[in-house]
Amino acid sequence: MAEAADDRIRAFLALPLDPAARTRLARSVEDLRHRLPGCRLVSADGWHLTLRFLGSSTPAALQRLTPLVREAAAACPAGEGRLGGLGLFPERGSPRVLWLGMELPEPVRALQAACEAAAQAAGFAAEARPFRAHLTLGRWRDRVPGPQLPPLNLGEAALTEMILFRSDLRPRGALHTALEVFPLARP
Repeated sequence: MAEAADDRIRAFLALPLDPAARTRLARSVEDLRHRLPGCRLVSADGWHLTLRFLGSSTPAALQRLTPLVREAAAACPAGEGRLGGLGLFPERGSPRVLWLGMELPEPVRALQAACEAAAQAAGFAAEARPFRAHLTLGRWRDRVPGPQLPPLNLGEAALTEMILFRSDLRPRGALHTALEVFPLARP
């Protein structure tokens, strides 16, 4: 029996920021609020490093995915990623997205590749775009010239777990609910 369209769940796999990194980022975002008029900043509960966006998913596909990503997370040692460098998508022309870059240790890059492989094994289409480690900080609705971005270096962020999130779109932004938490291995 086919699953109903209303059973579908908009989902993604992500690494959350640790509390100290969130505090440093919150101070910086408050400063950006005044420098980037017209940019709608993402609320703090939306700050995460997406490893694999799954999109509209069936419960059955998420059930197939879960053991695969649990195994991948358990094989990845917890570590740290360096937060720094603001950027825009698209890189040329009128910006739509403001992002903060994140340098990842090799085991976390391997975890991202394992999440991609797990998603495909669970029946999701291959991701067409190459992975680019970043946190979305804001969005523009209107066309604006590309702003001058200040330098930003927020230091290290502890990466200790991966979360399968449900994402419900709301007028004020997406509401993210953790469906399952996958701890990374202790180093």
